[in-house]
Amino acid sequence: MGRKRSGLMSDELKWELAKELGVDHIVAREGFGGVSSRDCGNLVKLAIMKAEQSLKSENSRRQS
Repeated sequence: MGRKRSGLMSDELKWELAKELGVDHIVAREGFGGVSSRDCGNLVKLAIMKAEQSLKSENSRRQS
């Protein structure tokens, strides 16, 4: 029996990342399940990079 998992990323962020990587047409047609493993990995990498940038920005604002 599968468990329902709550997502860590909003749907809006997932779409933004998919558009940035150029796979939004696949997502629109097939959903995120249709995205290749390689592209999913790239989506995760991009999400991590954006999160790290956000944390750096937040930390530098706090230190100012």
